[in-house]
Amino acid sequence: MATAAGKSPNESRPNSDLEDDIRQLKVDIQKLTEQLAETGQHGYGAARRVAAEGVEQLRAQGEAAFENVRSNAKDIEAQVVASVREKPVTSLAIAAGVGFLFALLARR
Repeated sequence: MATAAGKSPNESRPNSDLEDDIRQLKVDIQKLTEQLAETGQHGYGAARRVAAEGVEQLRAQGEAAFENVRSNAKDIEAQVVASVREKPVTSLAIAAGVGFLFALLARR
């Protein structure tokens, strides 16, 4: 039968179990939140390290490409100097022709 509060002793026990379950869920959610925050910090650090390594690798590749271009430019310069020394009149005629073409293009 019903007690003075209007509930039998069996009816109050499910509410207590439910409250215990809710408390446990709150604790579990708090633990998960802390774990996610920690994982996020580790992920940020790892991403930052990977990005720094990528930047360093790109810098090294850029320096190597720059040195390659510099080497090629020196080779071309040496070839032009050798060609001018071998055939100075031909080189002068070519330079005059190129200058004339630039003058024509500049007028337009």
